[in-house]
Amino acid sequence: MPELTILYRGPLASCDYDCPYCPFAKRRDTPDTLRADRQALERFVSWVAGRTGDRLSVLFTPWGEGLVRSWYRRAIVELSRLPQVRRVAIQTNLGGRTGWLREADRARTALWCTYHPGQTDHARFLRRCRELDALGVRHSVGVVGLPEHLVAARRLRGDLPPEVYLWVNAAEGREYSDAEAALWSAIDPYFGWSRFPHPSAGAPCRTGETVISVSGDGTVRRCHFVDTPLGNLYDGSFAAALRPRGCPRAQCDCHIGYVHLRTLPLYGLFAGGVPERIPAGWPGPPPEEFPGQFRMPTPA
Repeated sequence: MPELTILYRGPLASCDYDCPYCPFAKRRDTPDTLRADRQALERFVSWVAGRTGDRLSVLFTPWGEGLVRSWYRRAIVELSRLPQVRRVAIQTNLGGRTGWLREADRARTALWCTYHPGQTDHARFLRRCRELDALGVRHSVGVVGLPEHLVAARRLRGDLPPEVYLWVNAAEGREYSDAEAALWSAIDPYFGWSRFPHPSAGAPCRTGETVISVSGDGTVRRCHFVDTPLGNLYDGSFAAALRPRGCPRAQCDCHIGYVHLRTLPLYGLFAGGVPERIPAGWPGPPPEEFPGQFRMPTPA
C-alpha cells in the first residue's frame, strides 16, 4: 500500500454557518462529541505518522466546520511536516483566522474553500483569500450554483487573482438549462462536470483501490457514498480488501466521489491538485482533451 489518498470524516457535525441548503447549519455538537472527535483525529494523525513507508494524501471532509477547532489546525500542521504526506487539505468555509498556517509546511498544505453568500460578507471572505495568497497556501474557492448566488459569484471571480480557481458546484437536485449552465460556465469553465450526475454503475473507480474513506472509529469504506466497510484502519484489516472494483451505485453526483472515476479524465485535469480541487496548469482555457461541458450519454 505505498500510495493512498484518504478522505477522513470524524464525528464533528457542528457549523457556525446557517446555510439553508445544508442539513448541518448552525448545528451544535455536545462536549462529549467534540471530545470524541478530537480523540479520533489525534488517533488518525498518529496512524499516519507511523506509515513511514507510504506516500499519503489526506483530505478532511467534515460535516461541520473543522478549522474553528484547534485540533484540526494542529492536525494539519503536524501532517504537513511528515515526509510521507504529499498533501493535506481540508474543506472549509474560511471563516476563521489563517495565521496558524505559518507553522505548517505550506508546500504540502492546501485549503478547499467554499464561499457562502449571506453567511459572510464579500470583503471579509476576500480578505481571508488574500491572507492565503500572502502566506503562499494553495487554495481553491467555490460556490453552490444557486440563482441567488450568481451575482456574488461573478463579483468574487472578478476580485480574486486569476491564479485562484473558482469552482461552482451544481446545487443538489437542481436541473440547469443550457442557458443557465452557460452563465455558471463563464465563471467556472469546468462547471459542466458538476452539472449532471455521472453514470457510474459498474464503472471502474479508484475508490477502494488507491482512495479510501475513513470514519472516526477507523472504519474504512471505499468512499463516503458506499456504506459497505472494507475493514478497519487501525487493525490493518482494510489493506487486504484494496483492489480495483466497479462502482455499486447507479450514479455519482459529488465531486469528491466522481473525480476518482476512471471513466472520466479528471485525474488528468486536476493532476497535482486532486485533494484541493485545483486544475493542473490553472489559469487558462480548458484544454481540448478536458472539455468544460460534460454531456449525459444519449439513452440507447
